[in-house]
Amino acid sequence: MKVAEKFISINGEGNRAGELSVFVRFQGCNLRCSYCDTSWAYEADCPYEELTPDEIVEYVLSTGVHNVTLTGGEPLLSQGIAELIEKLLAQPKIRIEIETNGAVDLRPFCTPARPVFTVDYKLPSSGWERAMKVENFSVLEKQDTVKFVCGSQEDLQRAWEVIQEYRLTERCHVYLSPVFGSIEPVDMVAFMETHKMNDVRLQIQIHKVIWDPEKRGV
Repeated sequence: MKVAEKFISINGEGNRAGELSVFVRFQGCNLRCSYCDTSWAYEADCPYEELTPDEIVEYVLSTGVHNVTLTGGEPLLSQGIAELIEKLLAQPKIRIEIETNGAVDLRPFCTPARPVFTVDYKLPSSGWERAMKVENFSVLEKQDTVKFVCGSQEDLQRAWEVIQEYRLTERCHVYLSPVFGSIEPVDMVAFMETHKMNDVRLQIQIHKVIWDPEKRGV
């Protein structure tokens, strides 16, 4: 498996924001979003180390950290990812979260014992809403998350429409997150108030507040 980086940090967003997690970032992605903050991970010349699923599990266990975040790029496109998920799920105390871009079918990974999914829904400013697989919404459960990264008022409006159409707050956690430097969080709060967006959370990327927004390995 092509691992672009692996490290321990806090979860910067999602339901376990602020908690320690072991991050394993895989090379490669099938999208090219306008605001991507890890675009280096999908470049052809991105440096990586080749690790087997067993080697990744060994690394995770060596850290002593129970939360594991598989990310990218797009981790679900990595060869061997199903085997890795199975091996991690077999470990006591390990909690797996997969950050996925919304353009990969989740159904093959929804076995009785399955990881937690944090699913992006790409809004208009990303340039990739057409790639979203809305059928993924039907397999989401209470522990899962749908995240809308918003860079404009148009994005906020579209997020609100999707949340309403698919009744997402009844299915899972729902978060709005600003594109760093493109939209003011205060404007997002005003939109949420106007549209009575109950059970939707605004979340700032904590790791970009603590460290330099361009810093890797955090």
